[in-house]
Amino acid sequence: MAGGFDGRSVIVTGAGSGIGRAAALAFAAQGARVVIADLNAEGADKVVKEIEQAGGTAIAVVGDLSQQAVVDRVAGTAVESFGGVDVLVNNAGIMDRMSALADVDDAEWERVIRVNLTAPFLLTRAVLPHMLQAGRGAIVNTASEAGIRGSAAGAAYTASKHGIVGLTKSLAVMYRNQGIRANAIAPGGTATGMIPDIDRSAHGPAALGPYMGNVGRVSQPEEQAAAIVFLASDAASNVNGVILPVDNGWAAV
Repeated sequence: MAGGFDGRSVIVTGAGSGIGRAAALAFAAQGARVVIADLNAEGADKVVKEIEQAGGTAIAVVGDLSQQAVVDRVAGTAVESFGGVDVLVNNAGIMDRMSALADVDDAEWERVIRVNLTAPFLLTRAVLPHMLQAGRGAIVNTASEAGIRGSAAGAAYTASKHGIVGLTKSLAVMYRNQGIRANAIAPGGTATGMIPDIDRSAHGPAALGPYMGNVGRVSQPEEQAAAIVFLASDAASNVNGVILPVDNGWAAV
């Protein structure tokens, strides 16, 4: 395994499956040493084994990234095992129930916001001192079509992904003169196996239904991973603050 990330330390969250797994494998194939962060121990360990069997280096950290102690463990593992953090991919996330705002209960709102927005904030805050000390770093967040429109998900998920867009742009501006770049992908429909718990008779899903016909072709996780790797690479050295739709043109409709 050799390529543009030889010896670099990369953290990928939600790396036990879907887009995160594809991104972790892609970074490792280019020589990166990868921290596989995921809530699911079985999935994380499986990806580590895949990377090791292909001749790469990876280590799993299992836990809920909405908890500060887990965040500290992820960042600490990258620094202690691999000498720092060159790339952070905030990919882990959960769907809402496509609920309209009036139907969102406190539990749904707080869990979606905590996992999709607060966890990336916490982990980014944890790794930034190491990137700043090194004078370089790339952060790639997984936003969503729901981060650039109001018709792709429920109120909680939409708010969380709009938050990721804002977080990404703020990071790009605040740290662009200190060697840090922050970008995000905005995936369209992707075959990740994530199946939301939807009450199709509720107002939210019914209201969103007419817009779902614009989704187009469902992408593969590897197509999203290719965009993530590009944004983290030296080939994108002057790309900063970009929200890149990877959606077969859905954002153009």
